[in-house]
Amino acid sequence: MTSDLPESAKRVQEFLVRRGFSFVVKELPESTRTAQEAAAIIGCSVSQIAKSLVFREGTTGAPILVIASGSNHVDVDKVEKSTGLILGKADAKFVKKNVGYAIGGVPPVAHDQPMKAILDPDLRKYDLVWAAAGTPFTVFQLKPDDLGHLTGGDWVTLSET
Repeated sequence: MTSDLPESAKRVQEFLVRRGFSFVVKELPESTRTAQEAAAIIGCSVSQIAKSLVFREGTTGAPILVIASGSNHVDVDKVEKSTGLILGKADAKFVKKNVGYAIGGVPPVAHDQPMKAILDPDLRKYDLVWAAAGTPFTVFQLKPDDLGHLTGGDWVTLSET
């Protein structure tokens, strides 16, 4: 039930409902801060975790959201060549200030400001994936293509492999 969720997870749940999606944010008894932790507690493969990574665009300073399969490492050069963006590191303070969530619980939606989103096509290998929902203990399940509808993101090959 939404009322039992932490405030940042409620924010994600309310965003999803307002957009007409029936995804349910779940609070888990153990941490989902990393893709490995999330997969272990959920009982899915690490690749089914849609991890939300925030970068700082080098020219504008704007936050950029990259949603990658949990087993993939983002090849920044590949993303930059495909998108024309310049991806720089975003520290925890930048992420919290610009996105509204702490690292380890950043959801793909319900941010403090609109962000350009880059989506990993490897997520489309799965019928269902799991994403963070505002805290290191909350997640929700969705279809990979719903990420595109929710974020307006572009599907860009981004894995190092």
